[in-house]
Amino acid sequence: MKKLALNIHTWAKSAMLILGLSAMASCSDYLEEDVISAIGNDYLNTPKGLNDGINAAYSTMRLWYGTERGTNFTEFGTDLLTNGADGSWKFMNTYTNQFDSQNGHVRELWDGLYTGINTCNAVLDRSLDITGVNAQTLAQRRAEAKFIRAHHYFLLVQLFGGVDLQLSETKVPTKQVSRASVAQIYAAIIQDLTEAIPDLEAKNKSADYGRATRPAAEHLLGRVYITKGTSEAADPSDFAKAEPLLQSVINNYGFILLPDFANVHAFGNEMNNEVVYAIQYTRDPLTNGGGNNSHVFYLMEYDVQPGMQRDTENGRPFKRYKSTNYTLNTIFADRVNDSRYKKTFVDHFKSNKPGTYNTTFDKSKATVTFAQGDTTIWLPGYNMSAAERAKKPYQVMTPEMYTERIFPSLKKHLDPGRVDRTQFEGGRDYIAMRLADTYLLLAEAQFRQGKIADATANINKVRRRAAFSGKEAAMEITAAQLTFDFITEERGRELMGEQTRWLDLKRWGILIDRVKMYNPEGAPNIQAYHALRPIPQNQIDRAEGEASGFPQNPGY
Repeated sequence: MKKLALNIHTWAKSAMLILGLSAMASCSDYLEEDVISAIGNDYLNTPKGLNDGINAAYSTMRLWYGTERGTNFTEFGTDLLTNGADGSWKFMNTYTNQFDSQNGHVRELWDGLYTGINTCNAVLDRSLDITGVNAQTLAQRRAEAKFIRAHHYFLLVQLFGGVDLQLSETKVPTKQVSRASVAQIYAAIIQDLTEAIPDLEAKNKSADYGRATRPAAEHLLGRVYITKGTSEAADPSDFAKAEPLLQSVINNYGFILLPDFANVHAFGNEMNNEVVYAIQYTRDPLTNGGGNNSHVFYLMEYDVQPGMQRDTENGRPFKRYKSTNYTLNTIFADRVNDSRYKKTFVDHFKSNKPGTYNTTFDKSKATVTFAQGDTTIWLPGYNMSAAERAKKPYQVMTPEMYTERIFPSLKKHLDPGRVDRTQFEGGRDYIAMRLADTYLLLAEAQFRQGKIADATANINKVRRRAAFSGKEAAMEITAAQLTFDFITEERGRELMGEQTRWLDLKRWGILIDRVKMYNPEGAPNIQAYHALRPIPQNQIDRAEGEASGFPQNPGY
């Protein structure tokens, strides 16, 4: 199966074309009109230009998935994760006044998503007059452009509320922009996805792996309806409209829940039959953009501990995010029946630097001695007496020892395929949609409609897969046990670290309360207005009328 070729040369050429021909609606006050490419104005009207244009649009998915930017927006400042020791973006977790309209992440994401949107607009407008492309391929490429455009607007409306709605190519610089209503944005998203679905490939994986498929669009549209159903644009039918879309993904394309939860994110198994849609990365620095960087963010400072040094297997530990006590003690409280704690977190390290050392955090013994491959650290997940720890020939890290530097590391994104232990630009594909999420979204849509038995059955499918062998029956819940809080916790257990949590809390309307209850670093500062992100100041400055023409979100 051939992977979608999103190489940087194609992206650069196409991006220059788009920028040269089509200054975005969010353009700056002036445009340098120097010739930046020898590509002619009609290039997008050719079969090669069409393909390069859509590939350029796909590449803007990499702004969000597997980046520090996208992860800070979705994992920081939630109930599940808080800040570790390092990093300059802690204010996105603590909600201090540093999180303002000058935020670099906000500016980069806004500009990048609108670049992608205008690229899609150019593809859609120019493809109307294209020749030399068969009708099926042309319809599919147009559908892919609508999928990407809808995806980007869905992110924008969740993060910022009403934004500038541009559905045709912007060819000249303009300052005439405005904030459409949330309802108008959702209407455009739904129209794009509804029109795209019939023309996308009706299979679980495209022949060019990484292209949007019909089930990916159905999954996305199902989530759009569920999110819209809790927004200011809600319609009573939203949850009912989500249900058949999500059911179709489950029933019609051959996806399966992998028998072992650990294999979903196993290194080298990214193209598995649970993946509904993934963002493409590579091992070639010329074609990988900034790479999938998620492998560095969730790791503790293992590399300065006795018997250890940094290596590619255990990762480059940035210490950005650590689990909250709520995550460890409530979300993953069941470790007898549910395998997901064991298979989500690193619970031991093996020596790659043999020798005898003084102990650091575990003072139940004065020194430890390791041969190559010996266990150096064990994280049992529960407290043990000093006498019990002293019996072990390695350091035991128990919960009372956790700090912003040492804590259970998330292992979903580890990337031992990097060229060396310092490489930041990982090459693993990023799983953006998978079948377990589809089941959970379907259960939520059914729960909202009062279909408790159906919702319980779908939750139980995910829970049975998550069980330790022989514990499947113990993992099942009854309809009486299915509550809204249970759904929020089940999504936390299943999707920890998969760039969903902030968006989930926001759409449920519980972001502020959950942060105040469970994130002690974010609790003192978070306020109601933090349910939206700040509009970047450069966007406001380049709008006609500035703040009066493109108002900032309240509170910023």
